[in-house]
Amino acid sequence: MDIFDNKKGGFTIMSGKTDVHGGFGQGVLDLNAVSSVIIDGDEAYIDMGALHAKSSVEKGIKWTMNKEEVPNGKPYWLVWVTVDRNEAGPYYAGATACYMEIDREARRGYKILADHVNRMDYSMKRRIMLSDLSEKEKAALKKLLIDNNADMFENSTEELKQNLS
Repeated sequence: MDIFDNKKGGFTIMSGKTDVHGGFGQGVLDLNAVSSVIIDGDEAYIDMGALHAKSSVEKGIKWTMNKEEVPNGKPYWLVWVTVDRNEAGPYYAGATACYMEIDREARRGYKILADHVNRMDYSMKRRIMLSDLSEKEKAALKKLLIDNNADMFENSTEELKQNLS
């Protein structure tokens, strides 16, 4: 599966700029280069539904910011991966991890939505923030990125490679 093949459109954010034709489309935030990866234990997979908080693990969950309300929650990580091109070709430019816990049986989950949004933004700004992942989770993410496109991983920054080793 190619990380470039699963994108649709972008979100419009209101902006004060007026130098765009008729003011239409000004301040557009383009999510075409962002993909969402779910890490479930030692398995990582792309789930584009997470862009709208509708990944396979998030569907049907009532969210809380109080961790105590989800005592039997299973830990998951959502990783925002941004791709770009440099002189060598496409590469993984940004990667940021967000924590969440989900109790499927109780249909309750813990996450801090603002953190998820901020980290998506950080990924789009080409930042790497993976230090909270365990070695097992880093290995799963690294395997997914390499299996998806080994050349893209090879073209990526040393910062990403060091964060995943």
